[in-house]
Amino acid sequence: MGPLVHGCPWCYVGKARFEKALAAFPHRDGVEVVHRSFELDPGRAKDDVQPVLTMLTAKYGMSEAQAQAGEDNLGAQAAAEGLDYRTRGRDHGSTLDMHRLLHLAKDKGRQEALLDALYRANFAEERSVFDDDERLVGLAVAAGLDADAARAVLADPTAYADEVRADEREAAQLGATGVPFFVLDRKYGVSGAQPAEVFAQALTQAWGERTPLKLIDDGGAEACGPDGCAVPGK
Repeated sequence: MGPLVHGCPWCYVGKARFEKALAAFPHRDGVEVVHRSFELDPGRAKDDVQPVLTMLTAKYGMSEAQAQAGEDNLGAQAAAEGLDYRTRGRDHGSTLDMHRLLHLAKDKGRQEALLDALYRANFAEERSVFDDDERLVGLAVAAGLDADAARAVLADPTAYADEVRADEREAAQLGATGVPFFVLDRKYGVSGAQPAEVFAQALTQAWGERTPLKLIDDGGAEACGPDGCAVPGK
């Protein structure tokens, strides 16, 4: 389970750190990465959009100076991972439509491309991703999706909504109370935007402790294989 949380800056940074560790992992070709949905503000109204600093001061009771210092810190950590990050002027809103589009993208084999486009648009670009559905359609098209298909999803609030909720229920069952949260082989959980070295250690441990398949017979029963099916002798 990777960080499919569009409004989470630590997911933006954590994804880069995880991918750095994964790129250097000797068994990279044997690792499948699956992204799951997790909303930071489930139930937030679509038109409830406000500046990030306003949200931070109201939600966490910090001063505007403290909130800005936090954004500056995030900007520095993102830069260390080679990521652009706007520390001024970003806004915050519901991410449900983005999660629904990401499930469409998953069906079309373009989820990773759209996820990266959404992260970059929200954290690094000036134009808001919350104020206009056509902004999301443009990002979907840039990621390789059909514009009309993206518009159809955005126009139907039920489209892929069940898939988003199913992901969130699974996250709760796995013990994810915050994000980013990474699950390895459904055995190990890594919480937070950990350094790449921590992800590398977790990958190595999970790979080394994989349980090989145990057969319950000796393989003597008839079966079909790559060369076809043996015909029993008469």
